[in-house]
Amino acid sequence: MLTLVTRPEPQASQWAADLNALGLHAQPLPLLALTAPPDAAPVARAWQQLAEVACVLFVSPAAAHWWAQARPAGACWPAGTLAAAPGPGTALALLQSLGHAGLTPEQVISPPATAAQFDSEHLWPWLAPHPWAGRRVLIASGGDQGEARGRQWLSAQWQAQGATVDALLAYTRGPAPWTDADLAQARQAWAQPGHHAWLFSSSQAIDVLQARMGRAPARAVAVCTHPRVAERAAQAGFGRLVDTRPQLAEVASALQVLSCEPHA
Repeated sequence: MLTLVTRPEPQASQWAADLNALGLHAQPLPLLALTAPPDAAPVARAWQQLAEVACVLFVSPAAAHWWAQARPAGACWPAGTLAAAPGPGTALALLQSLGHAGLTPEQVISPPATAAQFDSEHLWPWLAPHPWAGRRVLIASGGDQGEARGRQWLSAQWQAQGATVDALLAYTRGPAPWTDADLAQARQAWAQPGHHAWLFSSSQAIDVLQARMGRAPARAVAVCTHPRVAERAAQAGFGRLVDTRPQLAEVASALQVLSCEPHA
């Protein structure tokens, strides 16, 4: 069974390489492309005002990367500002991208690797004990059409505690360009659904796939790293759904089970 990794680059290639190293058969087929925001000035200004910010939530590794790209020369991460991440992958990306700017592991708040899931709901218990009344919080997120998509549920929790929450567009998200070979691979997966597994980490990626390819074949297989993504895959027609956490070992285990099943 061939696994099609739909994450944006460079994550898609890295995940495919890691899965192949574990003896699986995977190749990248990105559905989303991430780029710099049309205007990086708001993030650059936020860097200059970080000492007045209690916490910055980074919604993804990409948010950490592009936030670092907008760092003005000489700007440092203040000792009194926290950085929040929905999971250990983003937490690691924060330290890799912003450690040289002064961010320390002690300032990073994230659910542990043993958490049931990596999302806002599992992050909030680690944030809730901190004092938020009268404090400012920023959410560094992606978006399309120049608008940041903040975490609405998490924003509401902060606001209920008296915090002021603002979302900043750290990067833009849009459909990834496909080559003729990419399109041919997608068509082959549609024609032979039992021999392919689609690895999804984003509902928006499924939107892009459906816009390009139409409704999925009934026997199409979707391996999804969050229940909400699995719900979207079911709506798109995928008949075989596998829900797993976005950890390499667990994704690989799920794919190994699938590879042992008979394929029609």
